[in-house]
Amino acid sequence: MSQDPDHHISLGEMYSDYFLDYASYVILERAVPHLYDGLKPVQRRILHSMKELDDGRYNKVANIVGNTMKYHPHGDQSIGDAMVQIGQKDLVIDCQGNWGNTLTGDGAAAPRYIEARLTPFALEVIFNPKTTKWLPSYDGRNKEPETLPVKFPLLLAQGVEGIAVGLACKILPHNFNELITAAVAYLRKEPFELVPDFPTGGIMDASEYRDGIRGGKIRVRARIEIEKKNILRITEIPFGTTTGGVMDSIVNAADKNKIKIQKIEDNTAAHADILVYLQSGADSEMMRDALYAFTDCEMSISPNSGVIVDGKPAFLGMTEILRRTTDQTKELLKIELEIRLGELGDKWHFSSLEKIFIENRIYRDIEESETWEAVLKAIDDGLKPFKKLLKREVSEEDLVRLTEIRIKRISKFNKFKADEEIKAIEDEIEQTEKNLRNLTRYTVRWYEQLGKKYGKNRQRLTEISSFAKVDRTMVAAATETLFLDAKNGFAGTSLKKEEALEKCSMLDDVIVFSADGKVKVTKVADKFFVGQRPLRVAVFRKDEDLIYSMIYRDGRDGNIMAKRFTIGGVTRDKEYDLTKGTKGSRVLYFKCHSTNEESSAQMLMVHMKSGLGLRNLVRPLHFAEFGIKGRSSQGNIVTKHPVEKILIAPKDFEP
Repeated sequence: MSQDPDHHISLGEMYSDYFLDYASYVILERAVPHLYDGLKPVQRRILHSMKELDDGRYNKVANIVGNTMKYHPHGDQSIGDAMVQIGQKDLVIDCQGNWGNTLTGDGAAAPRYIEARLTPFALEVIFNPKTTKWLPSYDGRNKEPETLPVKFPLLLAQGVEGIAVGLACKILPHNFNELITAAVAYLRKEPFELVPDFPTGGIMDASEYRDGIRGGKIRVRARIEIEKKNILRITEIPFGTTTGGVMDSIVNAADKNKIKIQKIEDNTAAHADILVYLQSGADSEMMRDALYAFTDCEMSISPNSGVIVDGKPAFLGMTEILRRTTDQTKELLKIELEIRLGELGDKWHFSSLEKIFIENRIYRDIEESETWEAVLKAIDDGLKPFKKLLKREVSEEDLVRLTEIRIKRISKFNKFKADEEIKAIEDEIEQTEKNLRNLTRYTVRWYEQLGKKYGKNRQRLTEISSFAKVDRTMVAAATETLFLDAKNGFAGTSLKKEEALEKCSMLDDVIVFSADGKVKVTKVADKFFVGQRPLRVAVFRKDEDLIYSMIYRDGRDGNIMAKRFTIGGVTRDKEYDLTKGTKGSRVLYFKCHSTNEESSAQMLMVHMKSGLGLRNLVRPLHFAEFGIKGRSSQGNIVTKHPVEKILIAPKDFEP
């Protein structure tokens, strides 16, 4: 017994089936482009509708939207928005009127105010009803293409972005001429490589692009020029943002004291033009790096090349997409040549028939015929002596067409001209057959001619470069001051009445050495605990080459130890012990100095407590005798006796 497909055992099963149906519909019919024509369904229907209305003149977008609703029943707003997005890519739609500005983010005018028509490029490479597979529209009243027979990697040229159920697609745009060059290289079995090219220009590092598959990324920077000593000019912005968004990010960074600027000015028109005025005395090079570090002047873009292939989603790299679309172009050109060859054969056949019919006055044989059948038989009998000159059988349709030749054409028949026309058809047949035999070479020539015809003003806009990520801590503006309240054990930028230590930014780290021999690195904050009477509180800079000298007592009554060390790598907010870790340990002497300071080898006088029965209560200690080790080293024993004080030896002291 068959089960009713609409019958569900449980509510959960019903919703599961409905969800899968919906997810499949969104993926296949709404959000993800098809591999071969590079279009989502709404885009394909828009272009098909424009071809349907095409008469060489501009049409109101509102009219195109209305006509497209015959094929796409999801509202005029979605169609209008999709059409504007295609038009702004400046490839297949010739736009007239205010179509918005991708630089500023300004929207297009209402559909009733703007006009559009297909570009010559679109008419040449996208449409051919003879090679199109047609499907009935959603209501069965019209026919629409399953996919358009696009003879170009349109998907890579325009790029596309979409979000479906559990699936996203983000294919970045590539350069028109570079795609043609890559297609020709593939046909010639030569290596090629593809990287994006953005209409907004900018500078791009595509070293981690990974052919556009999931997990790859590219970094795009604005083009920032040093206009004058205190003025930076932004002339190109990263793809995916707007001049307004870039300006907002700069203002936000300035409000958070990450960068210092006086003001910002937007002069954008046809091209991006943003002026950033710096504060007096600012380093222009460093401020440019700060804009890359803290604002949308540098963006990271993650591609995700999801497409529809054979009725299901697939993830393909850019080179694989180009290979498949180039193979598709080659196949379409082959089909077009075969169709043309058939048409030329038919044309040659009838032209030859017509010449025989008129030249041999066969039309006179039908004068005595009284029935239609007799007319056709008379013509067929008259052609019999000449049928061996033809390449195929004479059909009844051929005979009917001969009867439709007008007297005027017969009277003006020119044998020489007819022979020339037949010879021209034969030459074209020969050339078409040659192109079919050398299909790869023909496809290469076709691509090259396409490039010459439409690629003149499509040079690369985005500069390919390689650049390291800016260290934010190195370029952050030092707009804050670090204060220390040693008595109560607090430090921070908000303790304005306490001891000022040094300038810092809110991105900096602070290193804290405590009297019990502990060290910790923590983030700068308004106020944070450092312990009472800390030995040292300072901004922690990884590139500083510092040496620390320390004498400590191991435990409450233990040995006196000395060590010289560097800090090395640390984990933020993790406490490290510089002593042996014995409870009650105490630092008796602490000094920090750079490697080129003479004091790095300080001479000290260690005074031990009296009453120990020692002849000499003062012992010299020269740190130059100690090797520089890591922070975890325990040090060397100075003395086993209690120490009263440690003093710096006078310059003329000799041990």
